[in-house]
Amino acid sequence: MTNVLILGAAGQIARLAEQQFLAETDSKLTLYLRNAQRVADLKSDRVTVIDGDTTDVEKLTQAMQGQDVVYANLAGKNIKAQAETILKAMHTTGLKRLIWISTLGIYDEVPGKFGEWNNATLGSYLTTYYSAAEVLENSDLDYTIIRPAWLTDKDEIDYETTGRHDAFKGTEVSRKSIAALVVKLAENPSESIRESLGVNKPNTDGDKPAWY
Repeated sequence: MTNVLILGAAGQIARLAEQQFLAETDSKLTLYLRNAQRVADLKSDRVTVIDGDTTDVEKLTQAMQGQDVVYANLAGKNIKAQAETILKAMHTTGLKRLIWISTLGIYDEVPGKFGEWNNATLGSYLTTYYSAAEVLENSDLDYTIIRPAWLTDKDEIDYETTGRHDAFKGTEVSRKSIAALVVKLAENPSESIRESLGVNKPNTDGDKPAWY
């Protein structure tokens, strides 16, 4: 049994991961988020809910007690500060394993016209998210950074991955696929240690996502 702390637990990918954890594993979940009533329906003997902010290092440190894995599904202009607070809390508790959702393009790794479109569309968002990833890459944590392609709500699990220094492939991937990868990594904590994974649906190459 794995104890998983999920930060940003009301996010779309996080909700799908929570469903998969509960249906397919025996993991115990701690859901940490602002406005915790949003996930109150999930409370059970396997699910604890904590109302908190990821920049509150004291509360975050308390939430990390007894956990095996931290899965961070976060957003915001202060994402670097959130990463720094998480790192500090993990050091305090001796926790090492972190799964971190980022975005494609933070390393300027998306090639061709799609890369040009992605850079123009996401703009300063990429710099902000790179700065957070850099906090983790410069740390001693056993992190995995996940860089999804443009996200869809398709009811499918169909993905492939690329490495930190590989050209990104494809233009889209389902949120359900990203959730499945998160669950796989949490259940197999020695996989993809200190790696940054680009994630896409195979055979979706193009100049931009199909719906644009």
